[in-house]
Amino acid sequence: TVFRFSVAFCKRRNLIETLFRTGQGNRTLCTKSDEVRLAEEASKKYGSPAPTIFSKVIDKSIPADIIYEDEKCLAFRDISPQAPVHFLVIPRVPIPRISEAKDDDVELLGHLLVVAKNVAKQESLNEGYRMIINDGKHGSQSVYHLHIHVLGGRQMRWPPG
Repeated sequence: TVFRFSVAFCKRRNLIETLFRTGQGNRTLCTKSDEVRLAEEASKKYGSPAPTIFSKVIDKSIPADIIYEDEKCLAFRDISPQAPVHFLVIPRVPIPRISEAKDDDVELLGHLLVVAKNVAKQESLNEGYRMIINDGKHGSQSVYHLHIHVLGGRQMRWPPG
């Protein structure tokens, strides 16, 4: 059965958490019209950034191992993991880089961090983990769509790079 969720359903966090606990979380939680609306909002704020591979993960035109999804973001496993557990958390709104985030993005940015923490717990990273946001050329950012790397399952080294 195909479920269609309205925007109102997308915003109900307890429903989303229930879907993931019951194994039904692989269904699309937001409609294509929601994606269009989010893209239009981002375009007003950030211009029209070129589509990225993450845009295609969001619209499901390329496959990804999505481990969490809600109306603001999604988390999926990195295709080239650098640790036993390595996943990314990305906003649905295509903010090109953290240095271009606007002051009114504070709620979204906080949400991304909380989702990263919750998914790390879901992935049993009880001994700790590292969160990384690369920014720009010198920060080794390879995809210009804000993303948080979460790495764990082994001892991290310092300094990183």
